[in-house]
Parts: sequence; C-alpha cells; structure tokens
Amino acid sequence: MKLKVNEAFMAAYIFCALTAVTIAFQLALALGVPWGEMAMGGKYPGRFPPKMRVAAVVQSLILLLIGLVVLVRAEVIMPNMFSASKTAIWIVVAICLVGAILNIITQSKKERILWAPVTLALVCCSVIVARS
Repeated sequence: MKLKVNEAFMAAYIFCALTAVTIAFQLALALGVPWGEMAMGGKYPGRFPPKMRVAAVVQSLILLLIGLVVLVRAEVIMPNMFSASKTAIWIVVAICLVGAILNIITQSKKERILWAPVTLALVCCSVIVARS
C-alpha cells in the first residue's frame, strides 16, 4: 500500500493533533483540574462545577467525532464513509469557525491567548481538508 501524503493528509494530522490536545484539556477539566479560567469565557475559575464537568466530557466526545470526520475526508480512515464526509466536513469547518470567533472575543485573556491560535489553526486545517 502506497502512503498518500499531500496537503489534506498533513492538515488532517495537524488537526487531529490539536484536537487531541483539546480533548486532553477538556478531560482534565472534567477530572477537576483547576483550569476553568481558560475555558467557557472564564466563567468558572478554578475547578468546574459538576454540570460543567459533564459538559467537558460531552465536548470531548464531540471533538472526537469531529476528528474522525476530518480523517475520513482526508482518506486516512474508513474509505467507505468518504462520500458522507463531503457534507460533514463543512459542518466541521463551521463548528471550528464559530469556536475560533468565540475564542477571539472571549473576556478571558488566558482563554484567548491559549485557544484563539489553536482554533484558528483548526479552521485552516479543516478548510484545507474540505477543499481537497
């Protein structure tokens, strides 16, 4: 099997690496790590309350699904799902764009400094994969 290396392939891997970091961050919040000021607009400084911990787990699952869509569209995994990914990838682009905007306008300086560059990179990578 010949390895397909192109822009979409590389963008998908960068996307998934950044998404993995984000998932790890969300799971840390869910486990009670006191990084609340760097998420959700800094509304919950310190440890997240129980409902927000559940929300962090849900966000992790959504991020996992988004990463799978990107990998399918870049033809890294599940080739039988490629045609379905044509529409799904643009949903991913929209979600990433909304996330980037929210991280740029957040009142939490720490969240903005940490997540605005990450979410902007996710937008760029998802657009590259979507256009491939």
